[in-house]
Amino acid sequence: MKLLAEKNVLITGASRGIGRSIAMEMAKQGANIAFTYLSSPEKALELELKLQQTGIKAKGYRSDAADFKAAEELIASILTDFGSLEVVVNNAGITKDNLLMRMTEQQFDDVIRINLKSVFNITKACQKPMLRQRKGSIINISSVVGIKGNAGQSNYAASKAGIIGFTKSIALELGSRNIRCNAVAPGFIITEMTDALTDETIKHWNEQIPLKRGGTPEDVANLVIFLASDNSAYITGQVINVDGGMLT
Repeated sequence: MKLLAEKNVLITGASRGIGRSIAMEMAKQGANIAFTYLSSPEKALELELKLQQTGIKAKGYRSDAADFKAAEELIASILTDFGSLEVVVNNAGITKDNLLMRMTEQQFDDVIRINLKSVFNITKACQKPMLRQRKGSIINISSVVGIKGNAGQSNYAASKAGIIGFTKSIALELGSRNIRCNAVAPGFIITEMTDALTDETIKHWNEQIPLKRGGTPEDVANLVIFLASDNSAYITGQVINVDGGMLT
């Protein structure tokens, strides 16, 4: 029996990186996948076709999760196309790193809007159908940087720390209706974003990690699958690190 059979899932920002891996791995577990993208329509179409080849229903939506009205319209479209929505993975995010002394107001505002406000927008829009059906799992992708901070990433750390506080609050608000809300905090994950790093930098990171390697997007996806499944029915309001022991 597949862990996510007959569950309809929304994943924001899934055309590449961790979001893409989450979509692919959840599809293997039987979930129907709705996903959003903002740029790279070619990659989005490629993902949609790959997902459909696994035998599940899949559809990509070009939508800006940081836009409140667009988020409402997105959820309405998904309900029309899929009939229900059992799981939401708030994954959309960006980085605009800089030391505080050089960071512009725009760099700070953009990261907060896309990383944090998008979680509010999507969660607020999806709570209505979840409240009606009296079930749901909301999974927010945070970061270990939101727990410990990181020089040069004050905007990113603030957005990811905000997600943690938001997650715990929503877990308290919606738990009585059997709607769970948890956060996943990835550490050093090898994706196309890390391709720009030198071998020396990657070696340095690996030396700080007890498991002595960077994580894979599939490592993150495996936890998301568990939190989306009924196997985690008594888990809510938690922040779970996927970091190889980095913060231990």
